Amino acid sequence: MALIAPLALYGQITTVTGRVEFTSPGAAKSKSVAPTVVWLMPLNASGEEIAATNPPPTGPPPRLVQRNKSFSPHLLVVPVGTAVEFPNRDPFFHNVFSLFEGKRFDLGLYEAGSARLVHFDRPGISYIFCNIHPDMSAVVIALSTPWHAVSDASGQITIPDVPYGRYMLHAWSERALPEALQSLTHEVTIGTDSASLGVVRLAQSAAVTADHKNKYGRDYDPASPSSPIYPQP
Repeated sequence: MALIAPLALYGQITTVTGRVEFTSPGAAKSKSVAPTVVWLMPLNASGEEIAATNPPPTGPPPRLVQRNKSFSPHLLVVPVGTAVEFPNRDPFFHNVFSLFEGKRFDLGLYEAGSARLVHFDRPGISYIFCNIHPDMSAVVIALSTPWHAVSDASGQITIPDVPYGRYMLHAWSERALPEALQSLTHEVTIGTDSASLGVVRLAQSAAVTADHKNKYGRDYDPASPSSPIYPQP
């Protein structure tokens, strides 16, 4: 997939806006809006997606901190090629892993005060878990486009500095099934009179990360240590 310089695509840019709504059974829309990531992939003359240059951030790497048996933040969106740090701020071991669509890795057991680094070198959605604590989950989305946004608490989307042109719209939310998200993927044209994505409607479901196996593909041991001590490897 060819790379293109973001602002060299077209001569004019605009701010793209939109709104996310979740529908629930028996209701017009949900009162709460789960964080939803929306991104635009530029298209060439043949309608094929083109990866846009999206340099990884400079300075200290973004972090998914493990504290109080949870990840913070829960959702992280980064450019492809970004190194993400996983520091352990709990007084016990963690074993962070991801074996799903995006970056596959297993950091093994590591103790309080230490950290591990993962390079998200391919686009995709990585569901992150701990092999010791089943309630821990996070999501890292690596994108090969700079034109993306995460909806705010009211569902609003704002994507600045989008060049005029044709794009493929993609969306992701932890509260929507993959088939529902796939049905939202469609071409949009951004220009003087078309800088709004309108309303992005999703059927609400249980969180994708709510029910998962450990890194061996088995159910978690209900007797797994949960007190703040160091379990033996």
